[in-house]
Amino acid sequence: MNICPKCGLPLEACVCEQIVKADQRIRVTLDKKKYGKVVTIVSGFDKGVDIKKVAKDLKNELACGGTFEGNNVELQGDHMKRIKPILEKMGFNIE
Repeated sequence: MNICPKCGLPLEACVCEQIVKADQRIRVTLDKKKYGKVVTIVSGFDKGVDIKKVAKDLKNELACGGTFEGNNVELQGDHMKRIKPILEKMGFNIE
């Protein structure tokens, strides 16, 4: 049986990723880019989270384009009202 080195539970019951997600304070802001285009910026991710996977899930759920740079996820368009419940469903705390 494999045991997680962080939490000491079996790998099947490991809760490390959920704990890391719940401890973070995610911020959602709007920004205007070139030619007046609006982007939604999601920031505040720590190193324990796969930002590439989070960005992909958000883009699929919101049906928009976007990218991730460093510890930020940029989504094309204004998604302030729709993104908070999605992030909470993914296990993050929203600030």
